Amino acid sequence: MTIALVAPAVYALTLLVAVLAAALLSLLAAVGAGLLARWDGASPPGALLRAGAVFGAAMTLLCGLIALGVAATT
Repeated sequence: MTIALVAPAVYALTLLVAVLAAALLSLLAAVGAGLLARWDGASPPGALLRAGAVFGAAMTLLCGLIALGVAATT
């Protein structure tokens, strides 16, 4: 079985796309959490606090998965 070598630029662009996708998914999760918190009766600062916590948690999880994927391919 042979392993195809890929140019470093392709790895860099793939990593960039993966991080941007993770940021978008994290942002969508944060917006959803903020709206649900506001709908539940939280004050605007409380809703922002919950949205920030969800954004941080989702971004950490997704970037960890990306790092795991990068480590597995190198």
